[in-house]
Amino acid sequence: MSKNWHQKKAQAGLGLRRGLVDTFSALQQGDVDFMEVAPENWIGVGGLFARQLRSFSERYPLTLHGLSLNIGGPEPLDIDLIKNIKGFIQEHQCPLYSEHLSYCGDAGHLYDLMPIPFKKDAIRYVAERVQQVQDILGQRIALENVSYYAAPSQEMTELEFIDGVLEQADCDLLLDVNNIYVNSINHNYNAADFLQALPGHRASYMHIAGHYEEAQDLRVDTHGAAVIDPVWDLLALAYKTFGVKPTLVERDFNFPPLAELVAEVSHVRAIQEAQALIENVEGSCS
Repeated sequence: MSKNWHQKKAQAGLGLRRGLVDTFSALQQGDVDFMEVAPENWIGVGGLFARQLRSFSERYPLTLHGLSLNIGGPEPLDIDLIKNIKGFIQEHQCPLYSEHLSYCGDAGHLYDLMPIPFKKDAIRYVAERVQQVQDILGQRIALENVSYYAAPSQEMTELEFIDGVLEQADCDLLLDVNNIYVNSINHNYNAADFLQALPGHRASYMHIAGHYEEAQDLRVDTHGAAVIDPVWDLLALAYKTFGVKPTLVERDFNFPPLAELVAEVSHVRAIQEAQALIENVEGSCS
């Protein structure tokens, strides 16, 4: 099942969080195409949690979205963690592993995703660490464009930084649509222009989520609310610009009834199908 995951672009999934395990047991065949897990939350677990995880990995492909690789941090990479992730990938035949283009540790875990300075030496530093991870795993990884609330020591634009890291590391992009929208409000740029300028040929996977409106000019990336219309519109633009990609609906807390989560997955599929129809019509007319 997982071996053919990349061959089907029109897929929509949900994040498997421990708080949703019992809820997701009620999912019906066809409700979702895949699930995503944070490997750190499941590596080494036994007993009931291990059995629950196995029950899902036998039904759905599991993609991995890491939380603590600390790819931009000053501390040495946690080689044991990377090897454990490799074992997890092999055990559950996970078709994709992604992480955040950020850092989360400095002499200890910071329990937050901190912005990497947009600098040339930071590009080289991060790219070398990504290459080390990819060498250990024996596969490419995807890095997510992250939300951020400050840009310390900025020497270039966010776009230049993302493109530089992906190019030098030769890795993929996890295109997070909501993060683009959140950053466009917080840093006063045009979300559509930013999205279309990304290196879309490297995009292998997408995220969409809700956020919190703290003020007119401040959005907080919470993953704790429903997706809003401007973000849905941005997802449609991403498909139009780069083609349909497997897309995950993220929800980390304030969990709504299962029917609402499945409805958001269905909305992703509807946008994917609409773009596929447009491409078929254009193809037949060319």
